[in-house]
Amino acid sequence: MPADLVQTFRAFAYNNAWANHRLLSACAKLSQAEFAAARTGFFPSLQRTLNHIHVVDLFYVDALEGGWLGPKAWANHVPYPSIAELKPAQGAIDQRLIAACDTLTPKRLDDVVKINRDTTVQIERCDRLLMHLFQHQIHHRGQAHAMLSETPVKPPQLDEFFSAGEAPLRATEFAELGWTEATVWGG
Repeated sequence: MPADLVQTFRAFAYNNAWANHRLLSACAKLSQAEFAAARTGFFPSLQRTLNHIHVVDLFYVDALEGGWLGPKAWANHVPYPSIAELKPAQGAIDQRLIAACDTLTPKRLDDVVKINRDTTVQIERCDRLLMHLFQHQIHHRGQAHAMLSETPVKPPQLDEFFSAGEAPLRATEFAELGWTEATVWGG
């Protein structure tokens, strides 16, 4: 069972990067004004919502890597005001998360991660931190997806990662990301 859980977290990391790639590629079709326009959501624009995802990813991925960045990660709530800036930055943090998940072992899932909260140090098991991070990303991507539906750009399908019906498109997108099916699933 633990080996299966390791592969599950690896697949979540790849799925996360793929969903971000799809969503940010769709947002790249928007004008800067449309990207930054006020919309209904917890973070009231695509720009702010997608930057929030990036900032929180940076916070937790740094902790997974043993870093001590902590709350400095969100010193700037919109570090990448344009989609042209945000897309490669998000791709880079997604690759760091994949790299962290590629090094997982059953023992590592039980290890603690120290998270700098400035005035305290939060201790979290690695598997629980990853579950929290993936849930956070899915939650806010869903909000961004809904916001995108208010624009002229059709929101992309984000929940077909495992579907055989999406295989041709997925293969093209994986190639854009430098992956193959074997990269994601092993063997």
